[in-house]
Amino acid sequence: MYPRTVKVRSKSGSVHEYVRVVEAYREGGKVKQRVVADLGRKDLLVEVLPKLRRLLTGEAPDPADPQFGEAPTWGPVLVVRALFDQLGLWSILDQKLGRAKGVPFADRAFVLVANRLIAPASEHGLAGWLETDFVCDRKGRRFIPHWHQRRRVRIHPRQLDAWYRTLDQLHAAKDQIEVALYHRLRDLFSLKPDLVLYDITSTYFEGAGPHDFAQHGYSRDAKSQNVQVIVGMVMVAGWPIAHHVWEGNRIDHSTVQEVISDLRKRFEFGRLVFVGDRGMVTDENIESITKDKHGFLVGIKRRRNAQLDAWLDAAKWIDCPGGINTRERKTDPPRTRAQEVPSGDPDLRVIVIDSDERRGYEQAKREQAMERAGQKLEKLKERVASGDLKRPEKIGAAVERIMQKYHGYRYFDWKLSGGTLEFSESETRLGRETKIEGRYVIMSSEKGLGILDAVAMYKDLTDVESGFRQLKDVLAMRPIYHQIEPRVKAHIFVAALALLVQRLLGRRLKAAGVDLSPARAMEALSTVRLVMFRLEGQPERRGVAGGCPDARLVLKALKLVDQRPPTPPEGEETVME
Repeated sequence: MYPRTVKVRSKSGSVHEYVRVVEAYREGGKVKQRVVADLGRKDLLVEVLPKLRRLLTGEAPDPADPQFGEAPTWGPVLVVRALFDQLGLWSILDQKLGRAKGVPFADRAFVLVANRLIAPASEHGLAGWLETDFVCDRKGRRFIPHWHQRRRVRIHPRQLDAWYRTLDQLHAAKDQIEVALYHRLRDLFSLKPDLVLYDITSTYFEGAGPHDFAQHGYSRDAKSQNVQVIVGMVMVAGWPIAHHVWEGNRIDHSTVQEVISDLRKRFEFGRLVFVGDRGMVTDENIESITKDKHGFLVGIKRRRNAQLDAWLDAAKWIDCPGGINTRERKTDPPRTRAQEVPSGDPDLRVIVIDSDERRGYEQAKREQAMERAGQKLEKLKERVASGDLKRPEKIGAAVERIMQKYHGYRYFDWKLSGGTLEFSESETRLGRETKIEGRYVIMSSEKGLGILDAVAMYKDLTDVESGFRQLKDVLAMRPIYHQIEPRVKAHIFVAALALLVQRLLGRRLKAAGVDLSPARAMEALSTVRLVMFRLEGQPERRGVAGGCPDARLVLKALKLVDQRPPTPPEGEETVME
């Protein structure tokens, strides 16, 4: 092996000389060369040559060389600080949370929100994050953990109390903060609150949870054994503007009137169009919405609907344009069709939608459920045939459990004849299931709304579902460990604020033409570090390492020129509360 140089012309036209280590080898009787390592530009290598010689020979370092110390992660915190500022959250939180001794509540709330976005952890686990990332208040004072081992708890109670007091303040001021943030968003993005999207999810607890608040109910997390709470989210123009938290056994449709009343009173909305899914539809809700002169666009339950067959047999379809689907393919995109059908009520419009994308999803789920139910029924049949299970009531109860778990009654018929269990695909019920796959029905009071506009509005509910996934997965809202109701609500509020910050990041990246998701952007930003170093005879200095190419794209999209943290007051470089 030996070194060699090569000249390379850059895009700007300048020529640089690079040093490479090459290796000679023989192939087919000919001597060839291959590059083993590229050492970089020759002019830059000349500068570090003395240091490299000292390193290779084991000589003592030159005192004039920089002495490097800690290099904590800085990029994600830097970006969250900038987005906080763009949302006006600093001033809103200062105004609504009030004052605190030492570190302001707004700065502490920032730490909780940033942690939820960057490295979600409990208030106990947050301390470990403070060791690896540079997290500071607006004065530049770095938050550091206050370790204090006491049994299983490693954090000093005083530091934990500071985080819990911040949660208490956030809970107390939630309603005011949401309204102030909505006004800020309205000014920034010219929001028109005429279309309100609403949906519900659940999130579960590890442990008992707060008494009479954490309850068993329908779990969207497939954690029916865990107690839970219900979370309802309101979105306008893609922005989460409000959320509500109820006891875990609250019925979906019972929340609608409360939410609409809150929007009128707290946000002073005039007439609005309420967009909700099938679980929100009751005659009482529809009557209440129309009585207050609001509009609605809601899904209708497909099963147990006497009019559905006639609606589905209609054949005056209108093709929906590309882009109305939730996911588009460049070639052979999924088709979406729609048609309006007679509702029998002059004040109601009914629109049937046929979606290839949805059909594929529902067909796959149905085939999976049928396969699992069939396997369980076959095993049960073998148990009955072997005499392991004899009593008819026990056999019926076992069949019922299988049918309930896998929706087997939609696909199978069964009977017990002469001590033999028999089951088969139900021609009637299975035929109906395949007929409704990919098709759904929406109902609206809006007479001036075009069919395609109505379909697009209803499909916007997927934006709420996406928000829930971010709340629960990306932001790690679940599981919840708090045992006090106000702190459970504050925990969810912190996640909602983090979601709002994340949405703004996504909006900024899209506007700048940066093809990165917010999650990927935060991952790339973790390569941006704050490097501590010291020169001979001088105090410690700090510099920001630029990070990977994607990180630099994100910083450019957000127009973050000055990437250094604030310089803290002398003698106040760190805080523990």
